[in-house]
Amino acid sequence: MSDTQHFAFVLVEEFSHLAFSCAVEPLRIANLISGKALYRWSFLSEGGAQATCSNGSVTLVHQGFESVPPCDLLFVLSGINMRAHGTRPLQTLLRRAHRHGTPIGALCSGAWILAEAGFLNGMKTAIHWDYHDAFMERFPEVNLVRNVFVADERHMTASGGTATADLMLHLIERDHGYDLSVAVADQMVYASVREASVAQRISLQSRNGIRNAHLSKAIARMRETVEDPLSPAEIASELCISTRQLERLFGKFLNTSPKKFFMDLRLDRARHLLIQSEASVVEIAIACGFESPGHFSRVYKSAYGVTPMQQRGRLS
Repeated sequence: MSDTQHFAFVLVEEFSHLAFSCAVEPLRIANLISGKALYRWSFLSEGGAQATCSNGSVTLVHQGFESVPPCDLLFVLSGINMRAHGTRPLQTLLRRAHRHGTPIGALCSGAWILAEAGFLNGMKTAIHWDYHDAFMERFPEVNLVRNVFVADERHMTASGGTATADLMLHLIERDHGYDLSVAVADQMVYASVREASVAQRISLQSRNGIRNAHLSKAIARMRETVEDPLSPAEIASELCISTRQLERLFGKFLNTSPKKFFMDLRLDRARHLLIQSEASVVEIAIACGFESPGHFSRVYKSAYGVTPMQQRGRLS
């Protein structure tokens, strides 16, 4: 490894500006604190002139996709609408880098683009939680995890946002020691650096102040059985409590019934799949445990005011 590591960032149109800042700033601060050029970075985009992030800001870049820059790590950084921007020139660049032995990682929704290229099969992978449902449907051969980042695979992945900073601080600690990584975090006023294994989303217990083991287990079973939903009575039986007791727990802690909570959970997953995947309405209905497309459509319209097909039409 040379004295200065070069990180190249492929900026895909509509990339996340938050993830971008959290990727580059720790490197800059590490140079500043150490007084050495530990890192340098460059940016690539299709066209080779600039890239526009999801908030409309424009970033000038150093080169296009015609060649792979000599670098220690090549990160794909994308954001919303990543499926529309996974173009042939981008895939060609990544395959060329892969053949050259260049380490490739992904930030935010970038894991989707690597998965499309077939790089992540069988690997633990992190992606922003908002894409989990669609990702699992599209890439069942990838070992998707809810970690904030994954650094112990051939292809590093971070789930986006501040998780990108967690990954960069991990790399700084790995290559230059704990003291420097802590000093960088302090400069960022970043007091709670997360390990890779930390889950992305705030737990239900933390969000709602729930400390009831039966309720937590019931919700976990609901999440596990979305495709083939269990009835409240079946869930209660598994937990060795009565159906009435289960209903009281949901009423006390969540102000809802088990049946309604489970339906809302299934509809939420269906909405994510409609927005983020290309699966048909019939396929989504089956994946979310609805007995027929007609039943799914009626329930969905009652919840969101539009049918599944109309939801799709809003995106076109």
